[in-house]
Amino acid sequence: QAQLVEFGGGLVQAGGSLRLSCTASGHTLSAYNMGWFRQGPGKEREFVAAVSWSGDTTSYAESVKGRFTISRDNARNTVYLQMTSLKPEDTAVYSCNAGGRNSTPGPVWGQGTQVTVSS
Repeated sequence: QAQLVEFGGGLVQAGGSLRLSCTASGHTLSAYNMGWFRQGPGKEREFVAAVSWSGDTTSYAESVKGRFTISRDNARNTVYLQMTSLKPEDTAVYSCNAGGRNSTPGPVWGQGTQVTVSS
């Protein structure tokens, strides 16, 4: 089974930007739909964004539409989440997911990366 690893989390001020990356060790991601999910403090995990295996189709949670962009580079075996205009309510652990469809996650998860947005 693929192991997913996320990079790029950190502390940013409100209005700032971050780019998260997700790659797999010893496994190619090109055959899988990929997604990002997040879990904020005291909240349940929620869908953020998803991209089809080909990169042709994307979907987003309403709360991030127009601010976040999901993309993938299959040649680099990497999926990205570009986050702009960040808000304090975006603070969460962001996790990469493989094998799902749109807001329904698949069976493979990364360990997560913390994103903290200060006001």
